[in-house]
Amino acid sequence: MEQNIRVVVDAMGGDHAPGEIVKGAIAALDAEKDLTLVFTGLKKPLDAELRKYKFDAGRVRAVYTKEVIGMSEPPVAAIRKKKDSSIVAGLNMVKHGEADAFVSAGSTGAVLAGGQLLVGRLKGVERPPLAPLIPTSKGVSLLLDCGANVDARASQLVQFAKMGSIYMEHIMGIKKPRVAIVNIGSEEEKGNALVKETIPLLKECRDIHFTGSIEARDIPYGEADVIVCEAFVGNVVLKMFEGVSSMLLKEVKKTLMSSLRTKIGALLIQPALKKTLKNFDATQYGGAPLLGLNGLVVKAHGSSKALEVKHSVIQCVNFSKQKMNEKISRQILAASTSE
Repeated sequence: MEQNIRVVVDAMGGDHAPGEIVKGAIAALDAEKDLTLVFTGLKKPLDAELRKYKFDAGRVRAVYTKEVIGMSEPPVAAIRKKKDSSIVAGLNMVKHGEADAFVSAGSTGAVLAGGQLLVGRLKGVERPPLAPLIPTSKGVSLLLDCGANVDARASQLVQFAKMGSIYMEHIMGIKKPRVAIVNIGSEEEKGNALVKETIPLLKECRDIHFTGSIEARDIPYGEADVIVCEAFVGNVVLKMFEGVSSMLLKEVKKTLMSSLRTKIGALLIQPALKKTLKNFDATQYGGAPLLGLNGLVVKAHGSSKALEVKHSVIQCVNFSKQKMNEKISRQILAASTSE
């Protein structure tokens, strides 16, 4: 039986909107036959982009808005004030059951605040974490939280671990995903008060495969599939990860282009180098879902181009097909009733 999975895309969000946003979403439409797209945004620029493509008109529609939330605007105030913005319109469609998911490369704060204020949390979920996939030498790991909850409690980190495990098992196909908590050492006596309080709780969880602490230097080597931390630590880890990756890539390119000899060497290793670099390209995994909401909200990078937008939309389709919210809700409710 065919599913009609409705994904709303914020056409005005991001550094390359609306061009790259529309381009990527339309590419996802070609890849997923069960997908229906709804674009939210300003009429003139949105229509101008849509006219560039051929698609089944029955699978694409536009919801025109008159406002756009800027990157630097106070998130909660913007959500409450700009009710006719592309972000608020999309989130309200998810809230009212008119769409299954919402994707935006716009203001992170507004998307996170709007997700919680408008879409709302699943019953039993204390705090929804922002959970990006990060490339490692063994594949990918899920880092949560990386932006939604700067101050978190131990019980919330336990829920992050459970939601992350469900995501990695059903979306990424990893059986018994290894769960670790970010720490300054592997010994249990190390860590701040939050980590020390959380470790015993994670060890008691029978529905996750907890492997202990993980140091930041071990994250790129894929020593855990689900990496748990509060958003302050998670955001630092993520930004450092991205910064070092970008710096190394630039330095490698600069070195390879520095002389005739290195240019010849670069030509010889180009196929192998491209394959390796592709494995570490985070854009192929889509955006970061805000797990634990009554509907799916995915935050793509502000610098997203068409490929990341495409994969973010496909990510929503997979999430819906796997009935992720139902799985998360069942596990969280089961845990709360057994306490």
